[in-house]
Amino acid sequence: MHSHRVARQNVERVLCFDAQTGQQIWAHTYPCDYHDLDYGNGPRAAPTIVDDLVYTLGTMGDVYCLSAKTGKVIWKKQLVEDFGGKVPQWGYAAAPYVLGDMVILLPGGKEQGTAVVALDRKTGVERWRSLSDTAGYATPLLINHQGRSQLIIWSPNHIHSVNPQSGKHFWSVPYKITYGVAIANPIAHEGLVFVAGYWDGSKAIQLGTQPEEAELKWEDRRTLRGLMSQPLYRDGYAYLLDKKFGLTCFEFATGKKIWDDKNQMTPGNTRNPQATLIWLKQQQPRALILNSDGDLILAELDPSGYRELARTNLIGETWAHPAYAENRIFVRSNTRIIAYELPVLESIDESP
Repeated sequence: MHSHRVARQNVERVLCFDAQTGQQIWAHTYPCDYHDLDYGNGPRAAPTIVDDLVYTLGTMGDVYCLSAKTGKVIWKKQLVEDFGGKVPQWGYAAAPYVLGDMVILLPGGKEQGTAVVALDRKTGVERWRSLSDTAGYATPLLINHQGRSQLIIWSPNHIHSVNPQSGKHFWSVPYKITYGVAIANPIAHEGLVFVAGYWDGSKAIQLGTQPEEAELKWEDRRTLRGLMSQPLYRDGYAYLLDKKFGLTCFEFATGKKIWDDKNQMTPGNTRNPQATLIWLKQQQPRALILNSDGDLILAELDPSGYRELARTNLIGETWAHPAYAENRIFVRSNTRIIAYELPVLESIDESP
C-alpha cells in the first residue's frame, strides 16, 4: 500500500504486482486526506492475505477486503465512522489480524467499547467488540497458555488480554506510554508476555494458571527501550533493539542484560532506530536483519555476542518491514519496491 496524489486529490492505493516480474496487475484507489498528520508519506499497516482475500488498513482507518486476483471490493469499513474510533497521532498501523473466520481490528473507540473489534472476514459483519481504550500501533498477538487461547492487545494505556472467540475481557495491566508509541509487536514465551516502549522501557507480564490471572513480573526503564522493532527470542534469551545501546541481549525470565552490540547492526546516530529481525531454521542461531539504511545483514546471535557474517545494501532508507516469500525478499522505500532472490530463505523460521 502507499499514498499518492492524483489530479490534486489525496488518495491511498493498494497495488498488486507480479512477484516474478514486478509488473502491476491491478490497483485499488480511494480518497484519503492525511491533513496535518506527522510522517504523512503513506499507509503504515501491511496488507494481510488469506486464501484469495486481501485485508488492508489505511492510515485514517479505511478498511478493505479485496479479491487478491482482481482487486474487487468484497466489503469495506471505516474505523472512525463505523466504530467510533479515534485516529492515533501517527495514523492507524496495526495490520488486520485474521483469526479463523474472523478479522481483528483496533479502532480505539474508547467511548463505544471498541478498542478491539472482530468482523466476519468474508462479510465484514461484526462478531464482537471489546475494551474501552485508545488505539496503539502494534498488531494483536494470539497466544496459548495452559491450554487456553488469549488475544493480547497492547494499547497506549494498558496491556490487555481478551478471549479471541468472544472478546470477553481476561485481564489488563496498566502501562501508560509516552506519546502513545505502543508500536513493536509483543512476544510471549515461558509464560511471559513482553512489550518494549521507547521512553518508558519494557515490561514482562507473568501469566497465571487461569486466563484471568496476570501480574507484572519485571520491568526495565534504562536498558531495554524498543520502538518499532519486534524482539527475537531463542533458548531463554531475547534480542531487542534499544534506542541508545543498539541490539541488546537479555535473559527473558529476569530482564538481566547480557550484552549490547554498541550500534554495530544499525546506525547509532538516529533518534528512531529500526530493524526487522527473523531467525533462520538452522542449528546455528543465525538471523536475517534489514536495518533502516536498507542493509540486509546475516548475523549469529547468542548470549556470547553479536557476530556479523555478511552485509549488503538492498535499498535506501526504509522503515518498512520486508516481506519474505519462497526464496525472495521484497523491500520497499517511499518510492520503490525491489525483489531480490535469496536461496537461503528456504529455511526461514516464522516464530519471533
